[in-house]
Amino acid sequence: MEITLPHKFVPRPYQLPFLRVMDLGKKRAVKVWHRKAGKEKTDWNFMIKKAHERVGNYWYIFPKLTQARKVVWEGIDENGLRFLDHIPRQAIDGDTNSTLMLIKLKCGSTIQLIGSDTFDSSIGGNPVGVVFSEYALTNPYVWTYLRPILANNGGWAVFNLTPRGENHAYDLYQMAKNDPTNWFCELLTVDDTKAISREILDQERREIVALHGNDALYRQEYYCNFSVPIAGAYYAEQIMLAYQEGRVGNVPYEDRMPVDTWWDLGNGDAMAIWFTQVVGAEIRVIDFHHGIAEGFPEAAKVLKEKGYIYNCHGAPHDIVVKELGTGKSRLEVAKSLGIKFSIVPNMGIMDGIDAGRSMFRKCWFDAKKCADGLNALKNYHKEYDEKRKCYGTNPSHDWSSHAADAFRYCSLGLNYTKSATNGAYIHKDEAARQVGWVGGSYTPEWAEVGERMALR
Repeated sequence: MEITLPHKFVPRPYQLPFLRVMDLGKKRAVKVWHRKAGKEKTDWNFMIKKAHERVGNYWYIFPKLTQARKVVWEGIDENGLRFLDHIPRQAIDGDTNSTLMLIKLKCGSTIQLIGSDTFDSSIGGNPVGVVFSEYALTNPYVWTYLRPILANNGGWAVFNLTPRGENHAYDLYQMAKNDPTNWFCELLTVDDTKAISREILDQERREIVALHGNDALYRQEYYCNFSVPIAGAYYAEQIMLAYQEGRVGNVPYEDRMPVDTWWDLGNGDAMAIWFTQVVGAEIRVIDFHHGIAEGFPEAAKVLKEKGYIYNCHGAPHDIVVKELGTGKSRLEVAKSLGIKFSIVPNMGIMDGIDAGRSMFRKCWFDAKKCADGLNALKNYHKEYDEKRKCYGTNPSHDWSSHAADAFRYCSLGLNYTKSATNGAYIHKDEAARQVGWVGGSYTPEWAEVGERMALR
């Protein structure tokens, strides 16, 4: 059987340099292309071609699984052509698996669409080719997991993106730009491609300014401007100020002071942990850890390997909920491994975010050890309402949520306690005034199941 690839796809002139370089054997590529430059069409057809050149598993990864289904699996272009139609029907082995979004090819390869938000279900696979779509919005820990696999099997990886601030995608772009031997790296604006008419661009800019009051989003989307803050980011102003004031740098562990840890326990055993030391009025954020598929045994090992002297381990209230399978709570499981948790105040999400914003001015972050955590805080943003074309009031739940939630618990744990008069959660300074300790040191207490436990 003979098939011709690409199928029903003719590359635009500005898309050819990428395709040619990869055909010559380049294994890594970063493409910062403006909105509507044809990133998905190019990469989808590139993957189909590669899947027929080498038998193996190929993964096309979107930030969210729902995006993978909407954009590619069910996607139809402006000419009425389905993305799946770029694979010749005679090249497909049997029926496609809509549940797994998996396509088996007669050549022996498979192509699967994956979301970084559900990536833990894909752990254990061995892809030889990977496309990261909209990498600026994708969980960066997925690449951390896949990098050694592709290095070992000689596989390739392509990252396409439109900027979303100076986050992990910006760091990858800068690294690739400085390593032309191993990486193809390209940034294309609308002025480079001429793919969109000036009339349409002017209309886009007018509408964006009318909706947002400025053209920042226009510069981000069409001119690939990394310096534009992430739209709707909760901590953008606070992080910018921390950098300007020099509060992000070398913050060493002070071995004469105890370390507190603050945890978020996500679904699928995803964990995020901040490590802090309180020295006078300063909150020194000395370390951060994130695990994609970790349970408490792995977390306990991490705590031990870091070698810190610990005081309090803070966790959200749902740690006391018993698992249906074991009948034990995660609080009990952790305690059996030597991690004795205290429960942070159970307050609303926005109250916690406001507490985090307020706490930021006291925080000093170790730039190296907290890099992943800071990146997550930069990306933590409001949910975008596609119908109303504006940002809502709720946080978007994505890869950045775990670190941001753990930071929120830290801010609540360090700053709030129960009132001595009515039991309501109040700021610790107010609690100190209630008990007559104004101007002195105050030690809040934490309610743990069956006992009371001092934080410091």
